[in-house]
Amino acid sequence: MESKICGVKDSVTLNYIINHKYSPKFVGFITNYLKSKRYVEHENLKKLINVEKKEVKFVSVLVNPNKNILNKIKNLNFDYYQLYDVSPEKTKIIKKKYNRKIISALTIENKKDVDRYKEYAKISDIILFDSKGYEKSANFNHALLSHVPKSINKMLAGNIQYNDDLDKYSKITDIIDISGSLETSGKKDISKINIFLKNVSKVKNEN
Repeated sequence: MESKICGVKDSVTLNYIINHKYSPKFVGFITNYLKSKRYVEHENLKKLINVEKKEVKFVSVLVNPNKNILNKIKNLNFDYYQLYDVSPEKTKIIKKKYNRKIISALTIENKKDVDRYKEYAKISDIILFDSKGYEKSANFNHALLSHVPKSINKMLAGNIQYNDDLDKYSKITDIIDISGSLETSGKKDISKINIFLKNVSKVKNEN
């Protein structure tokens, strides 16, 4: 099982994550969703991600992006675009035009929401199953994913705690996506990040 730490917005935290002994596979940056407290303004984002990533993949988190933002970020140091509220047709166009790998984010309340993965399966590199709360980390029933085939590269988000028994997630997803529970008073907490990354490493070694 791999991991993604989302909503990073300062260089001290990013540097710690990249250089951690058990660094995550992905780090996500909120690129155009201004309502999020984790949003990074464009000029700051350019400086923040202009670093040596080592093995870590950088993800631009985008909610229904327009041409303007896509053109603004096209030369930035991103490996993946994580797309919310984007149709399969538009996803296809973005993937081809900007030559990025795609994480298609589906917000889940019921089985019907989960089944939308079929529309994106051939276009997307990863399907993210998230709660309806966006950055608010709401719950949804993870058992709804039980019928999604193993061939789908799955990412799971939504109210997962940094000190959870992560082994239970390894049975239903390939990647854990976590953000809010790594924070103390609204800021990323390095001690919580350390516990989370060690826990993920433990699960990987056990499996």
